[in-house]
Amino acid sequence: MQPPAPWEIATPSRPWRLPGVAMAGFRGRGVADLGVVPFPAVTLAIDLGERPLTVTDGGRPVRGSVVIGLGTEGLRGSGRDVRCLQVRLSPVVAHAVLEGFAAEGGPPAGWDEVWGRAAVRLEERLRAEPSWERRFALVAGELAARRSAGRRVDAEVAYVWRELARTHGAARVDALAAEVGWSRKRLWSRFRAQAGVTPKRAARLVRFDHAAHRLAAGRPPAAVAAEAGYADQSHLHREVADFARVTPSAVAREPWLSVDEVAWAAPGYLRG
Repeated sequence: MQPPAPWEIATPSRPWRLPGVAMAGFRGRGVADLGVVPFPAVTLAIDLGERPLTVTDGGRPVRGSVVIGLGTEGLRGSGRDVRCLQVRLSPVVAHAVLEGFAAEGGPPAGWDEVWGRAAVRLEERLRAEPSWERRFALVAGELAARRSAGRRVDAEVAYVWRELARTHGAARVDALAAEVGWSRKRLWSRFRAQAGVTPKRAARLVRFDHAAHRLAAGRPPAAVAAEAGYADQSHLHREVADFARVTPSAVAREPWLSVDEVAWAAPGYLRG
């Protein structure tokens, strides 16, 4: 594996009213070839480089701009002199703006496979823009329009997702179902149809993401297990192996997590 390219990271200088959306621009020098730790968001990576970005989950590689599902495992990204605009979407937002894309369980897909010619036209406009700030504004405008016109999400589903994100996956699903006045079966069905995963899977993924970042911050596994609400260190080890296919100590060394404090520092963006 090649060492990761040194990343230049740009983030929007002003907030916009798009709950559940975060954006960052990445520019790397040299060769990048690295694994990506699963996280609780659907990702749109818009390739703006001279050489194509390549993303694979072990199956068919996707070159160029790509949509990546919620918590995709075994993911690798590679390229030379990478430049891309990455958008992270909560599953609630992804349901509205990415109609026809399987939020979880499916392989990465080309952006043009999901949005058709609109993706090609927007990518061309983004390449022509001279600044990251103007690129962010273009994407924000497109996402806002698509969310307004897109599929609706039940208020109950949105609430349950926000609570899972707010509590780092610690909220009890049965208690949330009771709060919104639904049966467990109805919540399971509606949540899966709209968020792309079951509530239990969503809770596990959010909790894993929290634990992975605590590990990357240098916390020992035993402490992370307790802080993240796992039964014990063995439970943490099993969850890390299930999601990331490595050990907790290996997750702590993943270079991709090192960008998160800069790129995705805005608190609560997944709760939209």
